Amino acid sequence: MLRISDHVAIQDWELTEQFSRSSGPGGQNVNKVSTAVELRFEAERSPSLAPPVKSRLRRLAGSRWVGEEGSGAVLIRVEDTRSQARNREIARERLAELIAKALVAPKRRIATKPTRGSIRRRLEEKAKRSEVKAGRSQSAPGED
Repeated sequence: MLRISDHVAIQDWELTEQFSRSSGPGGQNVNKVSTAVELRFEAERSPSLAPPVKSRLRRLAGSRWVGEEGSGAVLIRVEDTRSQARNREIARERLAELIAKALVAPKRRIATKPTRGSIRRRLEEKAKRSEVKAGRSQSAPGED
């Protein structure tokens, strides 16, 4: 079980792990041992997450989201270390961070009016710019 918060935990059956050979340094070991981990979390079918959380997770996951509408999953590939066990831990940590971010509902923006001072400053600045630009179109004395 992968515990995300006090209220949310991902069951083991919701996660699928696949191992493959990793690229990068490692000498002969890289050709023999499958250390890279692909962790797949079937987010759309998960009973642990509410629909709004799933939609935020889909947006946050970006290119890590795979599958069509209704059968989406988050796919996290880790090949950072030469150890399969450590790569598994890293993948689970990254998934937990991603889900934790999706659990936080964004605050609604409250529309506010501009202050009187800001309106006055904006209009004064506009008037100055207007004068500068108007001054450019007039011919300078002595040019004729």
